[in-house]
Amino acid sequence: MQLRKGDNILRRTKAEGTSSLDTSRRLLAIVEKSLDDDKAEDLVVIDLHGKSSMADFMVIASGRSQRQLGAMAEHLATKLKEQGVPGVGIEGARVGDWVLLDGGDIVVHLFRPEVRRFYNLEKMWGMVLPEPDRVAALA
Repeated sequence: MQLRKGDNILRRTKAEGTSSLDTSRRLLAIVEKSLDDDKAEDLVVIDLHGKSSMADFMVIASGRSQRQLGAMAEHLATKLKEQGVPGVGIEGARVGDWVLLDGGDIVVHLFRPEVRRFYNLEKMWGMVLPEPDRVAALA
């Protein structure tokens, strides 16, 4: 692997056969599995590739308690570091209502459900999600 100037994660050059987006997708699969293993709820992936320079993907998920959010963030940070993602940052883990994990080309927001509804990041990025009460009524 070759680290190019300005990259914030290790990436293979196109000449080596793997693009930055391919690397991001591989890391996304690791993020999704980690959150699934930790019983995250209502996981949403927003594809930001070509829409934002901050990241290729934004992942939003909920957890039932501050402790669960902190544990999910710690497990995820460890797995990303094992994959060669340098400088994985975690913000908000002490309070635990909203934890932000910066994995370079993947940004993860972990919320308690009521805080997630308040901020409604999915709507900000143009996604229309049904309200949880309406989903239950439709089932």
